[in-house]
Amino acid sequence: MPPPYRRALTRALALTLAVATLTLAGPTSPARADDIPKAPGHRLVEGYEGAPATASPVPGQAPPQHPFLAPNGRSGMHADAAGSGTHPYAGPLGRNPEVTSEKIAPVGGECATATFDAVGRLITVCGTFTGFLLKLLDPRTLDTLAEYKLPQRSSTVEAITRLDFSKIFKDTSGGAYFYLDDQDRVVLADSRQHVLRIAHRQGADGRWEFVVEDDWDLTGHVPHDCVSWTNLFPSGTCDPVTSVMPDWQGRIWWVTRLGRVGTVDPDTSAVRSVRLDGEEIQNSFSVDREAVSIVSDHALYSFTAGPDGTPRIGWRQTYDRGTGTKPGSVNQGSGTTPDLFGTDDEYVAITDNADDRMNVLVFRRGVDVPDDRRLVCSVPVFAHGRSTTDNSLISWGDSLVVENNYGYENPTSLLLGRSVVGGVTRIDVTPDGSGCDTVWESAVRSPSTVPKLSTANGLLYFYEKEPNALGIDAWYLAAVDFRTGERRWRTLTGTGPAYDNNWAPITIGPDGTAYAGVFNGIVAVRDTARQAVRILSRSPDGSG
Repeated sequence: MPPPYRRALTRALALTLAVATLTLAGPTSPARADDIPKAPGHRLVEGYEGAPATASPVPGQAPPQHPFLAPNGRSGMHADAAGSGTHPYAGPLGRNPEVTSEKIAPVGGECATATFDAVGRLITVCGTFTGFLLKLLDPRTLDTLAEYKLPQRSSTVEAITRLDFSKIFKDTSGGAYFYLDDQDRVVLADSRQHVLRIAHRQGADGRWEFVVEDDWDLTGHVPHDCVSWTNLFPSGTCDPVTSVMPDWQGRIWWVTRLGRVGTVDPDTSAVRSVRLDGEEIQNSFSVDREAVSIVSDHALYSFTAGPDGTPRIGWRQTYDRGTGTKPGSVNQGSGTTPDLFGTDDEYVAITDNADDRMNVLVFRRGVDVPDDRRLVCSVPVFAHGRSTTDNSLISWGDSLVVENNYGYENPTSLLLGRSVVGGVTRIDVTPDGSGCDTVWESAVRSPSTVPKLSTANGLLYFYEKEPNALGIDAWYLAAVDFRTGERRWRTLTGTGPAYDNNWAPITIGPDGTAYAGVFNGIVAVRDTARQAVRILSRSPDGSG
């Protein structure tokens, strides 16, 4: 149970949200971006530390391009179908970085998954307390070009009516996980247990809008007696849809919190599903040409679809799920979306939830692998009794990178200058596949972000917070050398809980900007040195 002061904070915040929800109930319209306000103290902390890095691309083969997803690096939270957490674009090198932001709502507004259409416009879902907002943003100014309101999640209604703000932060449903398909359409599952396919288009007057092209109803397969303003005391079961992804044949797969795994055939609208009895699924999942890899709070699965689309288990691998939920985890199980990786694309990796030290687990993923050869390695990471993650690994070649989220629960966890114990580790599978080696360990404290690797410049990006004796909550975008684990630079994004990353990913855009979802909206960091060079190279009359 959280300490009394934290329970009081969460109840007070929930009461604030109740008032804000009534205030914000009216419609919103596209608007220019307002900066997220900084809390007092931002002038008392370092604005920039380290020195600009030199781009050093990492060799290796990118994950296969999925035929039904937008190009790798711009299709979803984990960047591609393999869940690699890598971007082919060169992120900021730390050359006079500029920080901008957009405040999405008076309270809340965190933008989690960030994707990009074919010309680089940013498409994201932002979680306000009146409902999730699907937004089309200008990638430079962060101005809102179009907006589509999604239904409010039952966890938000519960948080407000029961004054229990923590409920929201254990809920990964409602559209936070979505993907951009090969035609730049958003595909997501909303809180009504419907899968939507949504396009964006520009009208003759130049205004943008979102248009729902397809709506598939899953309620015939998913219990949906959920808390709402008209159903405050449901008597049945509510099973929110966690995530959606397409397979290589174009079916849309979906998973629910209470262990349902299903498919939608976009051509016929046929829905099929199975149930993993007694298991929860709180993470997204990954897809290769042959199978779908899903992790529950009990086991790692490889699924295929039968002739009619019904999910079939190819293989199942249990892991050490520990004896309880750790601070820094959503449930008692693995916190990672599976990573499909390897020089020959032969491995799948997750973490477990072992009590003392979490382990990074690497398995061979072929369906014909004997059970006694499935496990490649189990590597314990971070300090005894202070080790967990609820974010995906980064994978490239035969390498994995994992961060430690132990101690983070929600934006109240790190107030008044507190931080997590932190830590980041790189692990490589040995060339002969006989085991794994720890390559480096870093002390970087990244409380809750989904980190990313820019393969074009060799930098890992984390969202960092150090303890502060003055009680200042300073948040930084930090760049770490993939080869050595050395932090090269970090730049202040803002101060206060509005800049808390709260489980959102870092995303590298096609123009080299690093975006981070934060509690009050979204932050963008980009180099400005290259712009200065272009200005200086122009002739006096302004010509190139």
